[in-house]
Amino acid sequence: MSMVKEEFNLSNTHIGWLNAVFFIGFILGAYVFGIVSDRIGTGWRRTWTWNVAMLFAIVGGALTFGASGSFIAFLLWRLPMGISRGGSEPVNVAIVSEWWPKEHRGFALGVHHAGFPWGQFLVGPLLVGIAAFGGGWREAFLIIPLLGLVVIAAQSFLGTEKHQRAVYDYIDAHGQTRPAPDLSVKVKESVWDQFLTAFRVPNARRAMLVGFVMLWAEAGATSFLTIQLTERGISTSQAVVIAGASGLTGWIGQIVWGTLSDHIGRKLSLGIILTGWAISVGTMFFISTATTGWLILLFWGLFRNSPFPVIYAILSDSVPKASGSAMGVMIGSALGISGIFAATVAGMVIDNLGWGAHYIVMVVILLLGFIPLARIKETVRTARSVSVSEA
Repeated sequence: MSMVKEEFNLSNTHIGWLNAVFFIGFILGAYVFGIVSDRIGTGWRRTWTWNVAMLFAIVGGALTFGASGSFIAFLLWRLPMGISRGGSEPVNVAIVSEWWPKEHRGFALGVHHAGFPWGQFLVGPLLVGIAAFGGGWREAFLIIPLLGLVVIAAQSFLGTEKHQRAVYDYIDAHGQTRPAPDLSVKVKESVWDQFLTAFRVPNARRAMLVGFVMLWAEAGATSFLTIQLTERGISTSQAVVIAGASGLTGWIGQIVWGTLSDHIGRKLSLGIILTGWAISVGTMFFISTATTGWLILLFWGLFRNSPFPVIYAILSDSVPKASGSAMGVMIGSALGISGIFAATVAGMVIDNLGWGAHYIVMVVILLLGFIPLARIKETVRTARSVSVSEA
C-alpha cells in the first residue's frame, strides 16, 4: 500500500477506499460461492467450486498488472480479487470440516489456517525479491496470484471422490465420527433459505459478531501497518517484511488454539484469544522502531489468525448440514462488512485524529466482542461440562 500510495499520490482515506472495494467483492464472493458450493455438492464436489473461486484472483491479478494506469483502474481490479478471497475461504473451510473426523475438527482447521500466517510472512520477502529484480507492485500482482495455478492443480488431484472415500473408511475403521453421513450431498432448499441458514442459529449469529469485531481490528491494523512504519523512519522494504512478522508465530497460535478448543471448549479459547488481541492491538501504537515492530507483531501472531478455526469449528458444530452456506454468510458478513467500514473509518481517523485515536477505537471495538461471546452455547463436551451434567 505504501508503494501504491506514493505512485497515485493518495491519502490514508483513499487507501481505506481501496480496501473497501476489495471487501465489497469479498462479500459477493462469500455469499455466492458459499451457497453455490452447497448446491453443487458437499465434500469432494466442493473442489469444483473452490477452483473457480481461485481463478478470479489469478485473472484479477493479471488485470491489475496490465491495466492499472490510474487509481480508478486499480480500484476496479480490487473487485475480482475480493470475489476470489471471499469465495474461496468458506468453501475451503467447509472442505476441511468434511474431510476430518469430528473429534479433531478444531485441530484440522487450525492446521489449515496455519497457511494464513505463513503467507502473511513469506509475501514480504517475496515482494522485496520481486523489487530486487527490477519489479514493482504491479509485477507482484502478476507473479503471486499465478502461484494459485499450482494449488488448483493439487486440489484437483487430491480432492476426489476416491480419496474422500478412503478417508471415511479410515475414520470408520478407527472408531471415530464421520464429519458427515455421506461423502457428498446437494442442498435442495431455496437460495433464500440457504442464505438465512446461519442467521436462524443463535450460535452462528453470535460467532459472527465475535468474528466481526476481530476482523474490524485486523482490517484497520493491517491496512496501514506499512504506512505507520515508513512514517516512523523505517525503509519501505524493511516495513513490508516487518508488517508480516505475525506470520512467524501465527502458525503456532492457529494449531494450538484450534486443538485446545477441542479439549477446553470453544468459548474459553475465544475468550483468551480476544484478550490477546486487545493487548496486541493496543500496543501497536508504540511501534516506533524495527525492534518494537518485530516484538509486538510476533506477540500478535500468537493470537491473530487463531480465532477463525475456533469460530469455524463452532459453525460446523452448529450448522452441519449446510456448512458452505453458513460459512459464506458468516465470512461475508463478518469479514466483508467489517472490512468495508474498518479500513475507511481507520483512514479517516488517522488523517484527522492521529494514530493514538486509531488504536483506541480498535481496542474498544474488540472489548465489545465479549458481549456476544458470553452468550455463545458451548459445542464441545469438555471434562468440566461432563462433570456438571453428571452432577
